[in-house]
Amino acid sequence: MLFVKTPQFLKKIIPSVTWDIPTTEKVVYLTFDDGPTPEITEWVLDQLALFNAKATFFCIGKNIDANPKIFRKILSEGHSVGNHTYNHMNAWKTNKRIYLENSFKTENSILKLHPHFKSKKLFRPPYGKFTPSILKRLRKENYQVVGWDIITEDYDKNRTPSKVLLNVTKNITPGSIIVFHDSVKAFKNLEEVLPKTLTFLEKEGYVMKSI
Repeated sequence: MLFVKTPQFLKKIIPSVTWDIPTTEKVVYLTFDDGPTPEITEWVLDQLALFNAKATFFCIGKNIDANPKIFRKILSEGHSVGNHTYNHMNAWKTNKRIYLENSFKTENSILKLHPHFKSKKLFRPPYGKFTPSILKRLRKENYQVVGWDIITEDYDKNRTPSKVLLNVTKNITPGSIIVFHDSVKAFKNLEEVLPKTLTFLEKEGYVMKSI
């Protein structure tokens, strides 16, 4: 089960994961998982540009290799990127060695196009699932492991766009890290919800920054 709003007890139990970025200022951090995806990621970038919003894209390695121009566009427009494994691996169902090899393969894909990634290595585990030993190794490799404060559920075909939007507007607080997906599966919801989310955040006085 995933919580739409990550509860405080979970944040306290696993403090080595970045769940949010505490602040009293009206700042939020939009993140997009599973790209880069042709047309969809580019559409997301266009929407963000309309609001002068910056975001963080947690990219799947195979999608980076398949769409290097889109990956470069993410960077050229001032957004940050993170590692989301090469094949969207589930840490609870994957051997540790295979999971880490898959993750480091993505790191190599990123570094080929973005050498500065070494200075700030971000990682988000697919499905939000990890094990203590994987988390420990990633941190040893200088990764900042990023979870979320709010998951929009945009990928869920049983969620209406209005429900996805409500997941954001009802739970947003200064410093929230919010998860969207620039994927084919999520686009039906994302296409309606992202412009409304950006409008809402701007109206509420939030600045949207990358991690």
